[in-house]
Amino acid sequence: MTPSRERHGPSARPHVARRGVCLVISAPSGAGKSTIANALRAAEPQLLHSVSVTTRQPRPGESEGVHYHFRTMEQFEQMAATGDLLEWATVFGRGYGTPRGPVEAALAAGRDMVFDIDWQGHRQIRAALPDDVISLFVLPPSLAELERRLHGRASDHAEEIARRMTAARDEIAHWREFDHVIVNTDLDQAIAEARSILVAARLQTARQKGLPAFVASFEG
Repeated sequence: MTPSRERHGPSARPHVARRGVCLVISAPSGAGKSTIANALRAAEPQLLHSVSVTTRQPRPGESEGVHYHFRTMEQFEQMAATGDLLEWATVFGRGYGTPRGPVEAALAAGRDMVFDIDWQGHRQIRAALPDDVISLFVLPPSLAELERRLHGRASDHAEEIARRMTAARDEIAHWREFDHVIVNTDLDQAIAEARSILVAARLQTARQKGLPAFVASFEG
């Protein structure tokens, strides 16, 4: 008769305090960075999306405080001057920036945030929060595919698309500055790869501030 084996159900993972992660996703316009960021947030409701400040006009379906904080250029410049923006840039004559306060509070509380910003913003945030940033650059399969996606938006005229294609080449030139790079050929795969990067960042030894106390509980 085969000896019976004691079976144990899965146990809950012990809580280990940690500092939050800043996942910065950058890409040329149309490569899919916003779609990937939104998919991560949908898959993980506890993941906070950094709501940027912008001076551009809302697009159809966009809401204040959900997609962006919409401000005038005068208000935007005042926020930058007083240090209320963690990073900021002017793109195509429009201001974009990240409010400082919500980010610092989230990280201290162990909450993770995802940022959908350009390479300039990535540089600024990495300089401001060097120990908290994990960055991801998203490449399109080709420039031809990128242009096709931009035309598919139907929200920009031909001149605007041409400007975005010129900017895309400049954006892509900075890919080496990022920790990780993926090619968005298949959206589902790109989302899965981005999520795996986030999970790995959470498990970094230096980020898990509660590890010393947790490991000490095994001693003696």
